[in-house]
Formats: sequence, structure tokens, C-alpha cells
Amino acid sequence: MRFPIAAALLVAFAGANASAQAAKHSQPELKWGPAPAVFPAGAQMAVLQGDPTKNGLYTARLKLPNGYMIAPHWHPTDENVTVISGTFKVGMGKKVDKANMMTLNAGGFVVAPAQEAHYAEAQGPTVVQVHGMGPFQLTYVNPADMPAAATK
Repeated sequence: MRFPIAAALLVAFAGANASAQAAKHSQPELKWGPAPAVFPAGAQMAVLQGDPTKNGLYTARLKLPNGYMIAPHWHPTDENVTVISGTFKVGMGKKVDKANMMTLNAGGFVVAPAQEAHYAEAQGPTVVQVHGMGPFQLTYVNPADMPAAATK
């Protein structure tokens, strides 16, 4: 079987074009900073799309250290979470029940429906991507769980 020169050139061009397109559309390095004060200290956040404080679609990533826990809380809109790396445990309800938390690894996805209480914990260093409709709001079930930095 002969491989025509035109076909070889087409394959080579397609590969070069795909590489050029990937470079053209590669994402700039994320700018990480401290997560908003409504989160417990220790998390970092990078916004990929939109502005979570305003109306409209937003996408953000949270970098969480090992053992990082977010107490039971709820949001006025659906919260869509994709695990980028690490292990993220999620539970539904107004009280933490570690025995019934769902374990999500890289690639895992969960939706926390609007107005439904849920909580989460990182096992090992973990990065999650959160997207939804802003403005992003987080209300703790127990007001005493609100980080002190958020009350200032």
C-alpha cells in the first residue's frame, strides 16, 4: 500500500495547525489569591471567567489544603463543582455526617442545588472548579461557622 505524498502533507499540516491552534488558545497562567473571607482561611482562589460578585456566569477555582473543611452552608443558586485534582468529599444536609459523604476524585462532578445545605472536605491538596450564576453567595447553616474575617 502506498501513502501518497499529498496525504502525508495533509497529515503534517493538520498536526502543525492543531499545535498552532492549541498555542493560540492556551490559557494564561492562573492568578491565585486568597479566597474571599466567607471561606475559612487557607484556601486560594482564581477566577477564570466572569465576576462571581456580579450577575452572570462565573467560573472559579479553589485550591484547598489537606483537611480543609467548609461547614454546612447553602447558596441561592445551583453550585456546579468539578474536581481538577485531589480528593473532594461532599455531603448533603445541615449537619456534618462524614460517614455519608460522597468521595470525588479528579474529574468528578457534583451539583449542589440552590437552597440545599451541603458541606465539603479536601483530602490531600485539592483543586476544584466551581461555576454557576452570580452573584456567588454562601450562607452558613450555623452563623457561628462564619469565619471571623468575614464579619469585619
